[in-house]
Amino acid sequence: MLEPRERTVPGMVRAGARHGARVLARMDGTAWRFDEIGDVAARSAGRLAAAGVGRGDRVALMCGNRAALIETVLGCGWLGAIAVPINTASRGPSLAHVLSNAGARLVIVEPELRPFLPTGAAAIWHADALPPPGEALPAADIRPGDPLAILYTSGTTGPSKGVICPHAQFHWWGTHAGALLGIGAGDVLATSLPLFHTNALNAFFQALLHGATLDVAPRFTASGFWRLLVESRATVTYVLGAMVPILLARPPGPEERAHTVRVALAPGVPAHLHAAFTQRTGIALLDGYGSTETNFVLGCAVAAQRPGCMGPVVPGFAARVLDDDDTEVADGVAGELALRADEPFAFASGYWAMPEKTVEAWRNLWFHTGDRVVREADGYFRFVDRLKDAIRRRGENISSFEVEQVLQSHPGVAGVAVFPARSELAEDEVMAAIVPRAGMVLDPVELVRFCEGKLAYFAVPRFIDFVDTLPMTENGKVRKFALIARGVAPATWDRDAAGVVVRR
Repeated sequence: MLEPRERTVPGMVRAGARHGARVLARMDGTAWRFDEIGDVAARSAGRLAAAGVGRGDRVALMCGNRAALIETVLGCGWLGAIAVPINTASRGPSLAHVLSNAGARLVIVEPELRPFLPTGAAAIWHADALPPPGEALPAADIRPGDPLAILYTSGTTGPSKGVICPHAQFHWWGTHAGALLGIGAGDVLATSLPLFHTNALNAFFQALLHGATLDVAPRFTASGFWRLLVESRATVTYVLGAMVPILLARPPGPEERAHTVRVALAPGVPAHLHAAFTQRTGIALLDGYGSTETNFVLGCAVAAQRPGCMGPVVPGFAARVLDDDDTEVADGVAGELALRADEPFAFASGYWAMPEKTVEAWRNLWFHTGDRVVREADGYFRFVDRLKDAIRRRGENISSFEVEQVLQSHPGVAGVAVFPARSELAEDEVMAAIVPRAGMVLDPVELVRFCEGKLAYFAVPRFIDFVDTLPMTENGKVRKFALIARGVAPATWDRDAAGVVVRR
């Protein structure tokens, strides 16, 4: 780890220069060496300054996995400005809210996305035709707590919140993730996740801090994933929970063993798929817990992992499981995960221009994650569900995550999302949207029988939709609000209408 005052973009860049001519990053037809990334940052800062961007100004980035995004983030960090990466799928009022809330002075956008920008947006540059790099500027006097980026959350229950991420937070992400993944000089990190989210953005800092090379693909595709790993000669990669079932649903092929990857950071992958994926591909999956507001706070080395658990608290952090009154509960009892960091600025500083939301989330000086977990007696933490992703039926709280885990373990299920549907009794019923494996026809009655004994009777789905695909966000998460909005359709199978009784 670096000394406290060096936990900034300029400090991390200076430290990385010791790796000389080794390649730091490759993306979008561009390659940067460690010994030139400082000049890239300084000249990017010069370009921004020539456009009138100064310390504290926000620069919005609505573009894909381009070198322009990383270059601009570095330039902002060098200059003291703040980068605002925006999900390229944002549209309409949600996009207008992000741009208005951030108060961006400059917007860098993909040409095809420019028509979606609201009228009156700030100065606009096209991501594929930036002005030439400017004069190399000396690094500003940046402190570890200065904001480097504002990353917007998905806004499931209200407007998206802009998470203020300080420089030192990225230092600690790179430090802890690199240590748990065993990243060292000479490793090649390959990601196809979007750079506008914290996972892929932090992979850049893992490479910078540990002397590795980051190879960035334009986007994730099941057909192109293995080619990325092979062609980049990757040793480490990154997947999200929904990606592993998608990859395993494809017919096995020789490319799954033609790579050199030893481990993948894989938060949220169903427990029963870990062994199957490793056996088939040779890639160990590393689970853990982190969020845009926090850091890599729960996790352990692959050899110490337990199926179904995220891991113990990483040194440097503290975790509690709380009830509704913020009182810590006993081991084995589910409650909300609350977190703190020992080091200053290892977590986000709050929500941009939303002081009331900041106070609510950081009440009693602990960050309240909104995730319901159980701490086992040995200190390992197990995810239960999002507090807002629970289904309330007949007075019982049902974890959609747990129902999904059971259905996903069925050999004919390639993908599944479980969510609440309104019933004639004006309460929640359990509904599942299921993607069958290629060439398979699923029987809903058989699925109900499969769930019996694995779930409480009241958690077995009443409604089942068979679908070709699930609606996904750019970072591989299921857009459940779209499924909830659609609800029960004419083709939806209804267990009650079919007269199927769940055996208790």
